[in-house]
Amino acid sequence: MNPMLRDLLDHLLWADAEHWRVIAAHPAAREDRVIRERLHHMHLVQHAWTWAAGDRVHAFIVSKPGEFPSLEALRAYARGSHDAIVRRRDELSDDQCEERLTLDWFTDPPLALTRTEALTQMAMHSQWHRGQNAARLRELGLEPPAVDLIVWWWKGRPSGRL
Repeated sequence: MNPMLRDLLDHLLWADAEHWRVIAAHPAAREDRVIRERLHHMHLVQHAWTWAAGDRVHAFIVSKPGEFPSLEALRAYARGSHDAIVRRRDELSDDQCEERLTLDWFTDPPLALTRTEALTQMAMHSQWHRGQNAARLRELGLEPPAVDLIVWWWKGRPSGRL
């Protein structure tokens, strides 16, 4: 796997874990509907992209935010997305990463991209939503964690899992 893509995926795992740590520690964040719905969306999309970059033997299952009655239930779902990211990261060869995928959910025109591009999109999409949640944490009077990619590199590429 391309070393930069590997870094982006490993950073995603760490940055998500840092965000979850802050959110779980503060009741205002734990109970915030906007944060919870955004977390669900972020991890749903992680599930979708890892599925799309995989063998697609089984149909993709779209979950709804209401299926997770507690933050702990949502966190278990998030752990599932992280497990899928690690599996995909570890199983894809360089050749498989460059194979082109066609995605049904993009029409007019259809979208074809490589697995590398698909997984890069997943990492960038997650970063976007962590930024939105960081702004929401500030609105709630909390300090979001510093999770820029450069911070992760500076700290020596720490691992992070939910």
